[in-house]
Amino acid sequence: MVIVKHTYIADLKHKVGEEVTLHGWVYNKRSSGKIWFLILRDGTGSTQCVVVGGQVPDEVFDLDGVLTQESSVSVTGVVKEEKRAVGGYELEVSDIRVHQIAQNYPISKKDHGTAFLMDNRHLWIRSKRQNAVLKVRAEIIRACRDFLDSNGFVNLDTPIFTANACEGTTTLFETDYFGQKAFLAQSGQLYNEANIMSFGKVYCFGPTFRAEKSKTRRHLTEFWMLEPEMAYCDLDENMEWAEGLICHIVDWALHRCKEQLDSLERDTSQLRKVKKPFARVSYTDAVEILQNSGEGFEWGGDFGGGHETIISDHFDGPVIVHRFPAAIKAFYMKRDPEDERLALGMDFLAPEGYGEMIGGGEREADYDTLLRNLKQHKLSEDAFQWYLDLRKYGTVPHSGFGLGLERTVAWICGLSHLRETIPFPRMIYRLEP
Repeated sequence: MVIVKHTYIADLKHKVGEEVTLHGWVYNKRSSGKIWFLILRDGTGSTQCVVVGGQVPDEVFDLDGVLTQESSVSVTGVVKEEKRAVGGYELEVSDIRVHQIAQNYPISKKDHGTAFLMDNRHLWIRSKRQNAVLKVRAEIIRACRDFLDSNGFVNLDTPIFTANACEGTTTLFETDYFGQKAFLAQSGQLYNEANIMSFGKVYCFGPTFRAEKSKTRRHLTEFWMLEPEMAYCDLDENMEWAEGLICHIVDWALHRCKEQLDSLERDTSQLRKVKKPFARVSYTDAVEILQNSGEGFEWGGDFGGGHETIISDHFDGPVIVHRFPAAIKAFYMKRDPEDERLALGMDFLAPEGYGEMIGGGEREADYDTLLRNLKQHKLSEDAFQWYLDLRKYGTVPHSGFGLGLERTVAWICGLSHLRETIPFPRMIYRLEP
């Protein structure tokens, strides 16, 4: 059952000729003699409200000199179709009820510095641009869930507090857990590996934390990650699942976020090129691309953002880099049976310089090999005993990956920095608001 409490601006196309009451905030206003115009926003859109002298009580008309940007109001009037107005409709006002007059709203139409806007992030998210970005984010989340839910995956939540590391001990946020050392989760992957032994195909979707002292445009200390995991799945099938997910996200955004992408002036022609199959290139071949481009890069090193951009620029769309040196990958990554130097990992690089969106691979399924890897990485066998158990009781080939939501939003929206992709970003020097 749909509960309708009041009319939203997004509903106006269905209300032409009717009297409605809209609840929202003053976005802008302008006067012209015996008539003045109020631009109202309510989160679903904006619309023009026309106030005509003689057609409303004097106290309503006189609000022209009282209402300020971001004052909260309820506006009653008849809906009219007006192609020249914002949104294509307007309200012929009969009454305005004032809830609160905003005083000295700090964000004006003039240009503000990034630091100022971030200090006022709680207000900045009201802007048209930020509203558009965060709506795209919400739609991308819906697209991710739609793809996985429609393909038989089960959504299972994984812990935020953990006793062990997933990606490496140097980027953990440590906290006291009733006298026991605990960490904020870097990933839900290890727990997903337990879940697939019961459900076959699962995913988790939630916040993850990396204590990386990085100030680049591609990093946040708290970000959201979608992590599917599949039993009886090898690297090749894993790449196909990730490829399908990316295509679904892009198609979903193009069809459901047109208004927002237009508002952001996103060149969607680049997104329309995203079609299966994606280019696939081995790490070794990717190194050759870098070397041929004049980069002094040696085999065995990890790619930085600049390297990823050079590699992706060689392809017309996303590219999958696979089979990385095992030495730079996590302890749980399965080695390539044809070359023990390599791990069966994969990274999806977005075009247009947006870098890695997805990282994943095939997991090590053998108990003795996994135990040896733990020791080589100087990780506690006791802390990972439950994880080792998975290789003792019905172990199977399995794979998975993680998609960084904020990086995906940045790519889809064409943004230059991740700070705009999440309502309240956490960065190395940013904990407020």
